[in-house]
Amino acid sequence: MDPTVTTCYRHPDQPAGVICQRCDRPICPRCMHQASVGFHCPECARTGRQRVVQGSAAFAGGRVVPVLTYVLIGINVAVFLIGILVDGASAIGGVIGRMQYDFALFAKGLIPSDGGWVLAGVGEGQWYRIVTSGFLHYGIFHIAVNMYALYLLGRVLEVSIGRLRTGAIYGASLVAGALGALIASPGSLTAGASGAIFGLMGALLMLLRAQGIPFRDSPLLPTLALNLALTLFFVRYVSVGGHFGGFVGGVICGWLLFDVARRPAVPKWAPLALTGAVAMVCVVGSIVVAGNYTG
Repeated sequence: MDPTVTTCYRHPDQPAGVICQRCDRPICPRCMHQASVGFHCPECARTGRQRVVQGSAAFAGGRVVPVLTYVLIGINVAVFLIGILVDGASAIGGVIGRMQYDFALFAKGLIPSDGGWVLAGVGEGQWYRIVTSGFLHYGIFHIAVNMYALYLLGRVLEVSIGRLRTGAIYGASLVAGALGALIASPGSLTAGASGAIFGLMGALLMLLRAQGIPFRDSPLLPTLALNLALTLFFVRYVSVGGHFGGFVGGVICGWLLFDVARRPAVPKWAPLALTGAVAMVCVVGSIVVAGNYTG
């Protein structure tokens, strides 16, 4: 087993699917017990005890620190703070500013620039928007919700499967969300990490499936159902295409990394390479969709 992967404290042969929210011990899906906040191990679920853990033991039992998750959160927060410097206090309230006009996702259209208007967008050769849009947010509430979800889901995946595969899933889901957004709402100025976060959710469900946990028994099913319901309920305010695109991308990457990777005939490098290929297909697809957009 990969030495960077944390195993369940009760089942050493099983990778940990989550960290107990009370004692911070890594647990596999068989040991997960749904709690009001996160999941508890069997002992904590039975006794309801709470132990204060300090120092390195507070992170994945002292064995794996989810550095990538914290770095991604740091980048998103740093970009948000830069947006406040560029656009002023209005960025806190979610007003569209210079950062969104210059780096958010849309297929093609006119944006304000130096008192005039310029034609911009992915379809105008600004391909970087496919990635940069995933690190922009509209206001403090938007980034707070997304970073909390990233903190919960990112830590679970990173301590379970390692940084490399978690990063591959996050990147592929981000661009898959961009493709979904461009298909569903090409003229909208889309921003946010939610596409990548929905991808982490989809990949985590595939990880539980690979470990023999049926979807109906997954402790993440209520969380997924709630997020999908919120997506549909707030359809006017969120990118439905971005959410579903990211989720589908995460499911595909999870299938490659957790199911296909276990097949004896598949080389060890192949699942990661295929995950990269999924990302490239999404990038190319985004460019094609944006290029064909006529408004």
